[in-house]
Amino acid sequence: MSSPFLTAALDAAVRGWHVFPLRPGDKRPALHGETTCPRTGDCTAGHRKWEDRATTDPDRIRRAWSVRPFNVGVATGPSGLLVVDLDMPKSGKGSADTPSGVTTFRALCERAGQPVPTTYRTRTASGGVHLYFTAPDGDRLSNTAGKLGQLIDTRAWGGYVVGAGSVIAGDGYTITDPSPVAPLPEWLCALLTARQASRALTALPAPRNASRYATAALRAEVANVAGAPEGVRNWTLTRAARALGRFVASGDLSRAEVEDALNSAGSAAGLRTSECTPVITSALNWSITHNQGRAA
Repeated sequence: MSSPFLTAALDAAVRGWHVFPLRPGDKRPALHGETTCPRTGDCTAGHRKWEDRATTDPDRIRRAWSVRPFNVGVATGPSGLLVVDLDMPKSGKGSADTPSGVTTFRALCERAGQPVPTTYRTRTASGGVHLYFTAPDGDRLSNTAGKLGQLIDTRAWGGYVVGAGSVIAGDGYTITDPSPVAPLPEWLCALLTARQASRALTALPAPRNASRYATAALRAEVANVAGAPEGVRNWTLTRAARALGRFVASGDLSRAEVEDALNSAGSAAGLRTSECTPVITSALNWSITHNQGRAA
C-alpha cells in the first residue's frame, strides 16, 4: 500500500537518511520502549532504541509504513547529519517581540561575517525552519539547546528531526529549499565544539562605562576564543575581534580593554601572544574602519 507518508520515508532513505516511524500526527517515536520490549525481531539480542533501529532498507520501511500512516523520524546521527532547528516563540511565553530562531540565526551569521548558508531546508509545522548539514568527519557532534542562540537548537547524535511529508495538527513539514545538503560550515562547527571557558575568563571584570549589551558581547566572544579547538583558533579570534570592533568604534568599549581580553582568551586557547597580537590588531582595524559612525 502506498501513502504520502511511505513516499516521504522512502525519499529520505534514498538520500541515505536513516528513518523510523513516529506516531501519526505526533513527534514521538512509534516504537516500543525498553520496559515493553518483546525481545524479538530487531530486539532479539536485547532492546534497541529508535536510533539503533532507524533504517534505510526500503523493504523494512514498506513493512513499517504499511501498518499505519506514521510520521517520519530522521535519526540525524546515523544519517551523518547535523540539523539546525530554528524555532518560533511559544505562544503566551515571553515578550511579544521575542525574536524567532530564524531572526537570531540571521544575526549570528551577520556577526560572524558569513552569509546565511544555502542548504536543504524544511518548514516545520509550527512555522520554524530546519537547516540540514552534513556533519564533519571526525567530530561526533551531539544535540545542543540554545548554545548558538535563543530558539536555536541542533540535532546530531542522540537526536532526530521530523522529516518532510509529516503532518502535525493539520500542518505539514514541507521542503522550502531542495538544494543539496551542504557541509556544516567551519565557523558553525567551531561554535558548537567550543570548550567551556575557564572561570578566570568568565569572571573578567566588567569594562568601564560599557553597556550591559557590550559587556555581554565581550564576555561571549572571550569565551568563544578561549574554547576554540585547534584548527579554528585564529579564525575564531579574527571573528571575535571583528565583532567587538564595532563597540570600539561606537565608544562603548575601549580598544585596550578588548585587546587585553582577547589576548588573554587566545592564551587560554593555546596561542602565543606573538600569534594573537597581529590577528587582533588587523581585525580591529578592519572592524573600526567599517563601523565608523554606526551605533553599537
